Amino acid sequence: MSNKFQTVGSLLRPEKLLAYKRQIEVRDDIEYPFYSAFAGYEECETAAVKSVVKKQIERGLSVITDGEYTKSMWHLDFVWGLSGVKRYIAPHGYFFRDKDEKTKYETRKDIGLRITAPLSGKNHHFINTFKRLQAAAEGHETKLCIPSPSHIFGELSWSDNVGGKNSVYASSRELKEGLTKAYIEFVGEYAAAGGKILQMDDCLWEIFADDNPNSPYTGKNADKEGVFALADEFIEINNAVIAFGHSRGLKVWTHNCRGNYDSRNMGGGSYVKIAELFLKRLEYDRFFLEWDDGRAGPLDALYAFKNRPGAEVVLGLLSSKTNTLDDEARAVSLLDEAAKILPKERLLLSHQCGFASCDGGNELTEAEQWAKIDQGMRIAEEYWKI
Repeated sequence: MSNKFQTVGSLLRPEKLLAYKRQIEVRDDIEYPFYSAFAGYEECETAAVKSVVKKQIERGLSVITDGEYTKSMWHLDFVWGLSGVKRYIAPHGYFFRDKDEKTKYETRKDIGLRITAPLSGKNHHFINTFKRLQAAAEGHETKLCIPSPSHIFGELSWSDNVGGKNSVYASSRELKEGLTKAYIEFVGEYAAAGGKILQMDDCLWEIFADDNPNSPYTGKNADKEGVFALADEFIEINNAVIAFGHSRGLKVWTHNCRGNYDSRNMGGGSYVKIAELFLKRLEYDRFFLEWDDGRAGPLDALYAFKNRPGAEVVLGLLSSKTNTLDDEARAVSLLDEAAKILPKERLLLSHQCGFASCDGGNELTEAEQWAKIDQGMRIAEEYWKI
């Protein structure tokens, strides 16, 4: 068993499960978790989770997930499960960059979120899906992946949910307080259910990197004072939830990337430019970071962890976006470079993101996905001599 190779979380869904997920995507007249709307859906999802957990265990992965088979999208299902949120089909989806790096690529449109009452994280459906994972994992270590509170705070703040005549929250400050409360309620119930590892995923750090050409918060006309104030708010809300998780005995991890949808990305921005903010100040125990291509910049950003001996770094040197095996020489060379900055024992290896952040997944087959995971495990075993 290799504990030095890790999966970020999501895995390609089987076709039987996707048949249900595609129906969910185009309907907003149904309520999360949607089981009552489709005969056989819950049973199909449960069977698929059992199968993918078994495959991970058979391969010797040290931390098991449910492949995120219980989600439609990496982040929004968690929000749909909060009391006080209504989901709807929006006029447009998120906009990613297509493979030519110029054309806009639009995602699915069921991304609309309307806050209808004060938010609460009590009795969240994710507790049920976690218990299902625990049962399938049969004693193996597991983790649950949810979006970071700062990511959701960002999305909700930039919507029409704050400050309007009929808004539940009159200001972003009130929203921040309400969302923090909801997260703390959820984390408390997760720990009580036997959770040990909580991973909070985030795709917004790079909007603060001034070498990101795709961010409205960079450039010569940006309000620097306002930008740093927003970054401080992101850090504060995350650290509040992390601290509560630690008080309940949880290990709290994070994963950061620049977008991953159907093998497309959302933007750039290097870690060096945000290291002092996010890498140095966020109190996570383990950071999954992406370095599968040049957009993330040099590994010098790792110096931010020099005086944080308790923090581990998972280097996302491999790509979940491609259907071919990765360049092993490149991965080993970068591992060597990273080991000159941080002790080798504090480093781990992964792909830069999951294989299916949203239902459809990236452009590769399940066989190609497992081949890439097998390659990652072999590289880690050889590099760390496990």
